[in-house]
Amino acid sequence: MPYFKHKVYGILFKLFKYTKIQDNHISFVIDSKESFKGNLDYIKKEFEKRGNYKFHFFYKDKLSFGNFKNLAGSRYIFLNDNFFPFAFMNFNSKNTVVQLWHAPGASKKFGGSVDFESRDILSKISDNTDYLITTSEKITDYYSEAFQMPKSKIKPLGLPRMDYYFENHDLDKLKADFCSKYNVSCDKKIILYAPTFRDEEKYNNVFNYLDLEKFNEVLGEEYVLALRLHPKIKNFYSDEISSSGKYIDVSDFDSEQELMLLSDILITDYSSIMIEYAILNRPIVFFTYDLDSYLANERGFYYDFKTTVPGPIVGSSDELIDVIENDKFDMSKISDFIMTQFDEIDGESSKRVVDFLLNNGR
Repeated sequence: MPYFKHKVYGILFKLFKYTKIQDNHISFVIDSKESFKGNLDYIKKEFEKRGNYKFHFFYKDKLSFGNFKNLAGSRYIFLNDNFFPFAFMNFNSKNTVVQLWHAPGASKKFGGSVDFESRDILSKISDNTDYLITTSEKITDYYSEAFQMPKSKIKPLGLPRMDYYFENHDLDKLKADFCSKYNVSCDKKIILYAPTFRDEEKYNNVFNYLDLEKFNEVLGEEYVLALRLHPKIKNFYSDEISSSGKYIDVSDFDSEQELMLLSDILITDYSSIMIEYAILNRPIVFFTYDLDSYLANERGFYYDFKTTVPGPIVGSSDELIDVIENDKFDMSKISDFIMTQFDEIDGESSKRVVDFLLNNGR
């Protein structure tokens, strides 16, 4: 029976369909306590500024009558990711379900854009969702397809977690703490390298393609390389490489946003991290040693990768080193790219979302 587990959630939720909805009750659908950050945390803080609200946490993998009752009785319900049981949960018209989504903009195709078999359940989830929040009106068509969502429900109000970059951060202290943690000189600039996962396994160990010896020989005096591994590709790296001292492993660093804030240059490939980093208006270089294979065999992009990404595309260590050493960056590409991904970049996204909801969708 397809989606049996998800349908069980729907049956349990139905037991509480007559629960009185409290206007000041808000539920967040999360995986665990550790996942409560980013968009959800910023929305919670914004509501706290507005009055006396009571917050509930609906844990996806914990079947609890109390959790279902709190969910059913909440005026606002927020998600940060897809949750298939919502396809089978009949919400009250007074519940307002808001999908915030965890990533800004539109880059690699996802959801209903590539997984055609899931379009039916995505459409059912869409029926039970009141609003999907995005960063730009220009990407509405992509999100409509990915979520199987009517365009009328998609609201380009901005990503709450992006407000982080407009807060008052003590950059000197953050840099000092970082350098102390990893035993590097604070005089060095930080190059953040964030490669993405490939389905074709032979391309996942980037050190088969990046000449670390030459990279550090040419750039090591000015820069330190900080590697942020995708969780799926950690097992492609040997302890010998990671303990060599030729780079620092920041894969377990708690805040990716803090890493971006501290970094002077980003090296990536096909990761959507480029969209968020772009608003810092700092150099980005795309180390795509497997470009032809990736474009031919992976899920594809919502735009022409080669002409749109906000930085130079390189395929070898020598090209990568040359771009960084000789500052071969066209910063106008970043500003052009940002315009395709964001309508507003002002640190007011959380406020816009909460204002919109408290004004009943106006």
